[in-house]
Amino acid sequence: MFIVRWILGRIILLLNFVFAPKKRQRPQEQQATVDQQTQSLALYQYAACPFCVKVRREMRRQNLNINLVDAKEEQHKSVLTSQGGKLQVPCLRIEQDGKTQWLYESKAITSYLNERFA
Repeated sequence: MFIVRWILGRIILLLNFVFAPKKRQRPQEQQATVDQQTQSLALYQYAACPFCVKVRREMRRQNLNINLVDAKEEQHKSVLTSQGGKLQVPCLRIEQDGKTQWLYESKAITSYLNERFA
């Protein structure tokens, strides 16, 4: 089963690379503001996870520079489980007004990104 998942993951990554969405073009000042706002966001993800790819495609489409965190690394995995509450990807960590919110589910994450940055 591991081999099948590994092969499918690589196919997903290849298709994502070949059919990458175009980045949204913004004026330079507006993009700088968006970049500053995205500094408080981090996406915990696995490279070949189809739901993570979906979120990364939306990030590319909107030209968002959100920090990507590999949840397979032990230190990030422990942060995700201890602070986020569960080991599930994709997970968007939102730091705002001194509080940290953990947003799970690709659909919820893309909706949040669309509401905030589109």
